[in-house]
Amino acid sequence: MIAQLFPTCLVNEFHPAVGMSVARVLERLGCSVVVPEGLTCCGQPAFNAGFHDEARRVARHTLRVLTATDGPIVVPSGSCSDMLVHQYVELFRADAPAADAARGVAARCREFSQFVAERGGAPASMKTPARVAYHPSCHLMRGLGVRREPLEIIASIGAQSVAFDEQEECCGFGGLFSIKNADISASMMDRKLTAILASGAERLVSCDLGCLLHLEGGLRRRGAAIKVQHLAELVDEALE
Repeated sequence: MIAQLFPTCLVNEFHPAVGMSVARVLERLGCSVVVPEGLTCCGQPAFNAGFHDEARRVARHTLRVLTATDGPIVVPSGSCSDMLVHQYVELFRADAPAADAARGVAARCREFSQFVAERGGAPASMKTPARVAYHPSCHLMRGLGVRREPLEIIASIGAQSVAFDEQEECCGFGGLFSIKNADISASMMDRKLTAILASGAERLVSCDLGCLLHLEGGLRRRGAAIKVQHLAELVDEALE
């Protein structure tokens, strides 16, 4: 099976190791991984800021690139997945051909944990007996309805998922929210970090790099030693 990897801007520009981990995990699941040539941003920053015309221009380009490919589209981000799956159709409500293309792409999109779960889970060759605090990102949990898959994958590689207070609350990042409302964002992050550190977790894992970069910055400012990983990196470690 050919899997199209939509790497996302944050992975591509800030943490490409996550993309390499995704590719290795997909290959272990029997996929040939391709990054479609010409991909750029999904358009979510412009969309969330209210610049819908600009977001439509980006989305049209993305649809042209993705509709020229075959197979599932794997996205290591709940927020970008939600944009592709739900918001593209909304952007093109007045453009039937583009809306049809958006629905076709949406039907092929799978967030990373969704895809791994649908393929039978992580084929771990070794166990990772770590205490893991899993942060369910808002777009993944509320937008896509993905709750159990990441936790099942964490358990399948021998890690222990530890619960913490207000686990399903937002971390405060929210993309532009963290810039426009910096004080509120920082307060939300601090509450989250206090709960995570109190859980005794050795690692903080999520499926969205935006949340992880936000939380990791807070942890480092506190001098905390907890390791921060995208779920793909945790799984990749177990596969090695």
